[in-house]
Amino acid sequence: MSNIIGYARVSTREQSTEAQEAELTAYGAVRVFTDRGESSRVADRPQWLACLDYLRAGDTLVIRKLDRIAGSEVMAIQTIAELHDRGVQIKSLTEPDIDTTTPMGRALFGFVAVLAQLRVDTIRENTQRGLAHARAHGRVGGRPSVMTAERVAAAVRMRSERQSIAAIARVLGVGASSVARALTKADTERELQLP
Repeated sequence: MSNIIGYARVSTREQSTEAQEAELTAYGAVRVFTDRGESSRVADRPQWLACLDYLRAGDTLVIRKLDRIAGSEVMAIQTIAELHDRGVQIKSLTEPDIDTTTPMGRALFGFVAVLAQLRVDTIRENTQRGLAHARAHGRVGGRPSVMTAERVAAAVRMRSERQSIAAIARVLGVGASSVARALTKADTERELQLP
């Protein structure tokens, strides 16, 4: 049985979520998860993770606006793609183009996803080129990753078992963005090794 599940978020604890929650409930949400005082750029918000765990294939996630769940275009595309892979649809109440419950919404999302992936690939190539140049001149930058080789191997294994990034992050005790970056890097390295 499919359900409509709502998610609401405000950036500060002083803000009220009542209007968002009322809109989501009026749309038909049988349950609404709400984060207060959480940034949309943080992937591992407590109620957002609970919402992701609660969602099942066939469910529809309804939000007031896309910025409630994602703080960047890339994060939004990754989130929608992850939900799509799990069989979960998404509907924004204020952005009619964000509606994967309709054929037009799915087609538009596919087009936007292609453009976003192109942008990500371009940024990645430029970053790798810059890092290679820095290494060639004896410089290595950045802080050490929390994703050790053991954690990356575990993340790759869990993803092959179709576990979500949020679930993998929770098991490994790291942020979802760290898991996503490590998996992207592992994919890139694997592709470079293919003949």
